[in-house]
Formats: sequence, structure tokens, C-alpha cells
Amino acid sequence: MAAYDVVIVGGGPGGLNAALYLGRGRKQVLLCDAGTPRNAAAQHMHGFGSRDGIPPPEFRSISREQLKAYPNVEVRDTRVGSVEKHEGGFRVALGDGTTVDARRLLLAMGVVDVMMDIPGYKELWGPSIFQCPYCHGWEVQDQPFAMLAKNPQYLDGAPIIQNWSRDLIVFTHGAFDVPPEQRERLQALGIPLEERKIVALHGRDGRLAEVELEDGTRIARSVMFSAPPQQQHELVTRLGLELDDLGYVKVGPTGETSVPGVVAVGDMTTPMQAAIAAASAGTIAAAMMNHALILEDADRRYTQVTGKPAPSRQKGH
Repeated sequence: MAAYDVVIVGGGPGGLNAALYLGRGRKQVLLCDAGTPRNAAAQHMHGFGSRDGIPPPEFRSISREQLKAYPNVEVRDTRVGSVEKHEGGFRVALGDGTTVDARRLLLAMGVVDVMMDIPGYKELWGPSIFQCPYCHGWEVQDQPFAMLAKNPQYLDGAPIIQNWSRDLIVFTHGAFDVPPEQRERLQALGIPLEERKIVALHGRDGRLAEVELEDGTRIARSVMFSAPPQQQHELVTRLGLELDDLGYVKVGPTGETSVPGVVAVGDMTTPMQAAIAAASAGTIAAAMMNHALILEDADRRYTQVTGKPAPSRQKGH
């Protein structure tokens, strides 16, 4: 049975950068990529220095190609199934029918975006419906914007979206009562508020054209910003990872989760969801994981040589 220092679950920016750092740290790494990236609907990836505007598949292809320089890093196109504690580490069953052992797990799976139950929403997600204005706002600036707010807290984000276009209408989809102070604020900022339920989103040439309301009214819009509900992948539940109040995996400063030996990075841990943020988190977590593995091996060698338990290290080391 193959044994690795680290099995990485997820082949997006977080997992790829973690594999790169661990590879350079001379660890035996297996990167498992199920081939279902969260940004599959996105046509371009923005805000990533030196790669601004690159199609996501091209980014992953370049990153994978660069990993080939490290023979200690293996990439498999497979899912991760069951994970069990085993001899101080983990036994991992893969979707390709094989089983491997790992000293550590690094999760970079992202989250699952749950498409809103509005006709046209799923089809327009990616081409015209976006979550992040930093990722996509520049390319559509000054076009007619819609913002879909799913609760009163999201109304506070309307002035931020307005930064990219003054032609903004906020839609509540009839989901909640608008607090009077937020209604007054939107009015003062010149942001129309539409509280009728949306019954359909209509596209033209693959792009959003109109928002249809429950009384048949159609409002011309070219872009919608919306943060759909999100779910964690099933593996998070199977591992029993603790979640925070917002439903993200609860992690420490370097990605450590509630389960010893399991680290999580990227979108599954934070509402600050961007490719470069995930890559950064993957880098930091991988470096700290590599340090821990090196020191763990050093302690083992010390005990073998001296017959004594390894001395405790100073805090911060």
C-alpha cells in the first residue's frame, strides 16, 4: 500500500499551491482532484498577480505542469472516499479503487454553491451572475446591475456593488421585510429597491437580459450579483470537522481544524473567497505542516539515538 506524508484533497489554487510548497519541502505528496472545480462556470480568473484574466482550466494546467518538476508529488484525477484514523495518521480510500496511508490530510475542496430556485439562474451563473465584484466587476462596470439580497445583512453590501455601476437595483425576491433604516439608506444613496418576487431570469445570447417579477413586470438588467447558499462537501461531515456560526470549517491561523492532523484551506473556511486567497492559505498551511512533519521526524530520531523523550520546544517553534 502506498504511503504519503500528505494527501491533499482538491486541485484548485489552494491545493495546487500546497502541493507545490510541500513538494519543495521534499515531502511525499498525493494531490487528489475530483475534476469538479467550484469556478467551473467562470470564464476567467481575476485578481491573481501574473495570471489576471486567465481561464481557470489553463491556470490548473500550468500549475499541474509545474508540479511535474517534483517527482515526490503525485497527482491523481480521483475523488477521496472514506477516511479513517490509522497508526498515527489516516487510511484514505480513493475513488479509483485504491487505498493509501497518509500522515496528514490537507483539505482544499472549496464549497458547493446551491443554485437559487429561479428559472434561468443556473444557466446564467458564471456568464452574467457573479458573487464577487472584485473578481468580475471591472469587466462589466457601468452596465445595468441587479443585486439579489437574501437577507437584511446583504443590503449593507449594496453601496459596495454600486462602486462598479451607479445603475443598480436591489432585489429582495420577497424573502424578508426591509428594515426602515436600511430602506432610508438605500433611498438616500439613489439605489432603487425592488421587493416583488422574481419568477424568472431571461437571457439573450447566453447573457442576462431581463428580470421578470411576479406581476409580469420585466426589468432590463445585464448583470446580477448574488451570493447563493453554500454547503460543505460530504467529507467534512464524515470527518466530523467543527464548523463556525456561518457554516465554514473552523480553523486556526495555519488551517488546523478540530481534528488533529487535518488542515483545511480556501473557500471552505472563509467568506473571503478568491483564488489568490485560497492559494495563499494553501501556501501557509503547507509550510507549517512541513515544519511540523520535519520536527516530528527529528524528535523520533532524537529518541532513537538517546533513548529519551524529545525535549519540549520553545513556544513559537
